[in-house]
Amino acid sequence: MDHLGIAVKSIAQARKFYEQLGMRVVGEEVVEHEKVRAAMVPVGETRFELLEATSDDSVIAKFIAKRGEGLHHVAVHVNDISATFEELKRKGVRLISDEIKVGAGGHLYIFVHPSATGGVLLELCQDPISAV
Repeated sequence: MDHLGIAVKSIAQARKFYEQLGMRVVGEEVVEHEKVRAAMVPVGETRFELLEATSDDSVIAKFIAKRGEGLHHVAVHVNDISATFEELKRKGVRLISDEIKVGAGGHLYIFVHPSATGGVLLELCQDPISAV
């Protein structure tokens, strides 16, 4: 498990709850191509990724408008995202995008469509190339 993505209206508001629990929010950054601000909250050996829309037409804004704040996706770490991506395509697994993208902290990622995973938006991610 790499992280759980949580859609929030405001990271500033959401972080208050986690800070009340003694947790700290780290690594806040904007991912321009996703139109999202992301902040990580370390939790044991994994993290919560708080996701705030930076535009009304972002995926996160649309998610919140339709479903409200809450769990957006589950992310699993893979060692070779390129090989995993090619294998999933070869097997005909439905993906959200036809390319590997770079996200928060330089992590490489792809999303697997919920129709292929039993209803869960699944992110497969790999550490940044510089960290591998």
